[in-house]
Amino acid sequence: MLMASSSTFTHFLMVLLFLLAFGSIASLADARAFFIFGDSLVDSGNNNYLTTTARADAPPYGIDYPTRRPTGRFSNGLNIPDLIGQKIGLSESPLPCLSPEFNGKKLLIGANFASAGVGILNDTGVQFVNILRMYRQLELFQEYKRRLSGQVGSRQAHKLVNQALVLITVGGNDFVNNYYLVPYSARSREYKLPDYVKFLISEYRRLLMRLYKLGARRVLVTGTGPMGCVPAELAMRGTNGGCFEELQRAASLYNPQLVEMLNGLNKKIGKDVFISANTQRMHNDFVSDPRAFGFVTSQIACCGQGPYNGLGLCTQLSNLCPNRALYAFWDPFHPSEKANRLIVEQIMTGSNEYMHPMNLSTIMAMDSRI
Repeated sequence: MLMASSSTFTHFLMVLLFLLAFGSIASLADARAFFIFGDSLVDSGNNNYLTTTARADAPPYGIDYPTRRPTGRFSNGLNIPDLIGQKIGLSESPLPCLSPEFNGKKLLIGANFASAGVGILNDTGVQFVNILRMYRQLELFQEYKRRLSGQVGSRQAHKLVNQALVLITVGGNDFVNNYYLVPYSARSREYKLPDYVKFLISEYRRLLMRLYKLGARRVLVTGTGPMGCVPAELAMRGTNGGCFEELQRAASLYNPQLVEMLNGLNKKIGKDVFISANTQRMHNDFVSDPRAFGFVTSQIACCGQGPYNGLGLCTQLSNLCPNRALYAFWDPFHPSEKANRLIVEQIMTGSNEYMHPMNLSTIMAMDSRI
């Protein structure tokens, strides 16, 4: 009699543990997953696992991150995906897809496929050698979907991907680390700037349609910031403390055509799948009037060396500001955590001048009713 009771109790306990585990997976699957594609502005550490110089896995990167350690994020602390993840209610940020910890329940949160140095074009960032180019990021997304189907079934996996939020940030490197990388670069000899921009937009359109065919249904697409005004460009190519005008011209040509292309895709699909984030304007707000946002400067990087702390990499030997919240730029190319927070606030609640056709808060409210 005692043995039977013990056996029954053991069976009951096993069933209970299974139900609890299944319930945990189901609740995670019901939450909105988050997928990230793109470059160093949104890379959370994939390049840590690659043989490349485009990495941020050494101090002082991560000095203000919760662990106070470098993670591969090109930031003093949290980056844009971290902050958006918090806003949409994720308990933790999606892991880099190359992380050895990326398995089990972690798959249900989403995934970060971004890789520092990449561009829309495969020949962008060739100097960084081994990075996850955009075609490879989409291949890894397909592999992820197969792994997810094996865990929760194909129907649940399809639903999770369809209901997910997707962020894609790419394009700046196609100018900084390709067209304008060196004088008379191969692409600048091949195309005049207006034609190069049209070529980029057409290639980006193909990438976005591929992403749509893979199941993405809510995609935030960021434009380029004021590329000619980052500390690196001020140090290397700025004139009399002014921005590098050629890169500014590139941004002014590229961003409106990106919005136009996204509008065209939405019209073709018949739904507002692609949401454009005017990150050029978001950056320009604090670049043009830093003190209005609590910064002491938008020209000098917190970490770096040379004019504007804009030369070379941010390393342990670099100049380092004591208060990162006073600087719009963390290193020669990347915004500080505080600047990232300002950008995400506009993504969440910005007007049509910043977010088109709607901001992320509106999207979340609409989708919660579906």
